[in-house]
Amino acid sequence: MVSVHFSALKKISCCLALSSALLASVTSAQAADNFWQAIQQKGVLRCGAAPAAPYVMRDPKTQQYSGYFAELCRDFAQNVLKVKVQFVDASWDTLVAGLQSDKWDLAMALNQTPERALAIGFSSPAQDYQISFLVNKQNPKVNGLGSKITDYDKEEVTFAVMSGTAQDKALSAVIKKGKIMRMPGNDESRLALMARRADVLVDASDTNHLFALANPDWAKEVLPTPALAKQGVSFGVPRSVSEADLDVLNIYLSQRRATGEIDRLVNQASAQANAAK
Repeated sequence: MVSVHFSALKKISCCLALSSALLASVTSAQAADNFWQAIQQKGVLRCGAAPAAPYVMRDPKTQQYSGYFAELCRDFAQNVLKVKVQFVDASWDTLVAGLQSDKWDLAMALNQTPERALAIGFSSPAQDYQISFLVNKQNPKVNGLGSKITDYDKEEVTFAVMSGTAQDKALSAVIKKGKIMRMPGNDESRLALMARRADVLVDASDTNHLFALANPDWAKEVLPTPALAKQGVSFGVPRSVSEADLDVLNIYLSQRRATGEIDRLVNQASAQANAAK
């Protein structure tokens, strides 16, 4: 009788443990499937914000956030989820960790990389990051050239790039004939182009776009083909977010891209950043 009693207790304990595990699994799945619903119940969408123009900018006087990713986060919160938006101060070193520890719901303006994808999920890209060329339209050596990298890879063409950067690495892999002038910083690279000691400035497309907008009389931005170091710039999301919930954000972004709204926001943010400088 005693052995039967303990055997029955053991079976009951196993059933209880299994039930608890199944309940926890169901609860976790429900939470993952109701990501936006949980945010709507709280009434606020928290967006992790690490300043970098023109993606995310913060006014030092008012502490208000702007930039095209900030505007997208604000619009998505107010017009899709119908909740308030809260920008949470972050740094580029903490954006991923803060998302994992539930300090914010979305991380703004993260480049898609395989390493980050091991820890978090990504929305579809709001914009594409790539390296671009900036040239002086009045320079006869580059005036009228197309967008192919081979168009610029000539012995008489000099490229200015910040030494040791991703741009330097990408450029060095494709330029076979042209000269590469490696500079210690962005300012030196830009001055080399302005003084015509260099014919092409090589930098991130967003950075070059800002510089081109600030100097419309002579500066021209070229997106080389094939693309150099092209990556999607997206919202980071927790890995637990379901495909159905992720679709909500992806559809929103794809529609904004298709209508040209994101391009308008990029230009607006770029003009604002130049005005601030």
